[in-house]
Amino acid sequence: MGYTVIGLGESIGFSGRKDTVVSRRKILLVVSVWLLPWMLVLSSSAADVRSRIVRCESIEQTYLYYSPEHSSKHFSERSPDQSQDNDSALPVVMLLHGAGDRAANMLDAWKHFAAKQKIILLALELPREAKYEEAAPQIFRCVVEDAKKLVRIDPQRVYLFGNSMGGYLAYDGAMFDSQYFAAVAVHAMRIADEYGWIVSRARRKTPIAIYIGDRDQFFSVDSVRQTRDLLRRAGFPVHYVELDNHDHNYYARSDEINTDAWRFLKENSLPFPPN
Repeated sequence: MGYTVIGLGESIGFSGRKDTVVSRRKILLVVSVWLLPWMLVLSSSAADVRSRIVRCESIEQTYLYYSPEHSSKHFSERSPDQSQDNDSALPVVMLLHGAGDRAANMLDAWKHFAAKQKIILLALELPREAKYEEAAPQIFRCVVEDAKKLVRIDPQRVYLFGNSMGGYLAYDGAMFDSQYFAAVAVHAMRIADEYGWIVSRARRKTPIAIYIGDRDQFFSVDSVRQTRDLLRRAGFPVHYVELDNHDHNYYARSDEINTDAWRFLKENSLPFPPN
């Protein structure tokens, strides 16, 4: 795909190098089991949420989409030609879930808030495969372009929100497609020291919000502070929040995190539409 992607050593992510496959799988299994009760409670379906599959080069990507313009009784797909004017276009938050989680859970955590704030949501189903990691930023762009056929999207206000493994990919989007995503928010994920060079790949200093709990089971506060400092030294605008009495479970504090993340994201837009 023409670029190198972030790696995180022992972190919660993808099986890439052979010497880390076993340890990563163990971590993924622990996280998946640990999140299972929350996943069973949160996952739901609604008439105003639709599923779609789009082919992005060699990868078929499944995603859920929600627009506050679509009520549960009057849900219809729109083409760009049906929009009334450019001023009616809405911002988009692309949601990237953690290992062992599902897109529906992320969308459920955001949907009520998005309805009030008039935000379109795109929630991707993320496989844990190395080939996906390599293509992720281009797949994210592909999904947004596909969604433009269905909902009225403001191309200068497209954002990424990633939790855990999804945060891993959100950093990729911030660095390798910085002129497409206006801003990024990440919960419970860092950039490993040996991959700090990726910040030099960004053509634009993408604004980034970072959230970490002081009781996170997988990433220490110190390690995430190092990511914060790395980004700030490189000139990135960073909004950094440490959450007291909070662990790796995003859903336990999702309302609080989402509200603060949106306050940050909405203040940032691209100076011009992406190519």
